[in-house]
Amino acid sequence: MRSGYPVTMRIARFNHDDTVSYAFVQKDDNDGKDYLVELDGYPLGAQPVSPTGRRFAADGDGIRLLSPVIPSKVYGLAKNYKDPSANIAGSDASGQFPVIFTKPATSVIGPDDPIVLPAFSRSMNYEPELAVVIGRIAKNVSAADAMSYVLGYTCVNDATLLDIQAEDPTWTRAKGFDASCPLGPWIETDINYADAHISFRLNGREIPEAEGTTANLVCPIPEQIAEISRFSTLLPGDVIMTGTPYAAGTVKPGDETVVTVEGIGSLRNIVVQGD
Repeated sequence: MRSGYPVTMRIARFNHDDTVSYAFVQKDDNDGKDYLVELDGYPLGAQPVSPTGRRFAADGDGIRLLSPVIPSKVYGLAKNYKDPSANIAGSDASGQFPVIFTKPATSVIGPDDPIVLPAFSRSMNYEPELAVVIGRIAKNVSAADAMSYVLGYTCVNDATLLDIQAEDPTWTRAKGFDASCPLGPWIETDINYADAHISFRLNGREIPEAEGTTANLVCPIPEQIAEISRFSTLLPGDVIMTGTPYAAGTVKPGDETVVTVEGIGSLRNIVVQGD
C-alpha cells in the first residue's frame, strides 16, 4: 500500500444516486453496522485518495455494493487442492503447476448481481474461492516478494458451465461467459491468506462438502503470483482466483448462492436463466 493508507482496511466500490464511488468500510462501535466512508478517487490510481466527508450505511437506501474492482483480467487455477475427497474435480499430485485459465472483465459482477445461465448451457457449477487482488504492477516477481504486490483479498464464485467445459478443452466459454465471476463484497487487505476458511451456502443450506482452507492448496498463493507474473504482467486491480476446495456442486435458475471467506465476509448472488 502507498504511504498514508492504513495497513488494515476494507475497500468497497458502490453506487449511490447513479454515481459510482470507492469507500473505506468501517464498523460503527455503537450500532455494529458497516458504513462506507466515501473516497475522492480511485484507491489503485497514481494519486492518493482521501475521504470526502460523506458516510453511508452499507445497507442503506439507495446504496448498492458493486464488484470491488473491474480487473483488466482474471486468472484462475484448477485442481489446486491437495485433498481429493474435498475436491471432487481431482487434485494434481504430479508436481506440475496447476492448470491456469482466464476470465474476461465482462465476466465480473458484484454482490447481489444475477449469475446468468446462458441459453446454450444446461449445467452450471458453483466454485467458492478466495480471490487475490493485485495492488501494483507485477512482472517476473519471486515467490518470496510476491505478497508485497497484493492489495488484498475478496470472495469469488467461479461459475462454470459443466456441459460446455466437457466439450471445450480451453474452457473459454465454460469459464468466461458474461456474469460468471461474482466478486465481493469488498477487498480486505489483511487476512490469514495461508489458512483462510472457505464455506458455501446454497438456498440457505450449508454445503459441508464445499468447505475448505487455503492451507490445503497444492500451489500456495505466493507461488501462484510468481508463476503467473512470468508470462503475464499483472496490473493493479487484476484478480487471481486461487482454487476451489469443491468443484462439483450444481445450481439452477432461482438458486441463491453465498460464498463466505473467513476474515472477509459473504458474497451473495442469485442464478437466473438467460435468453
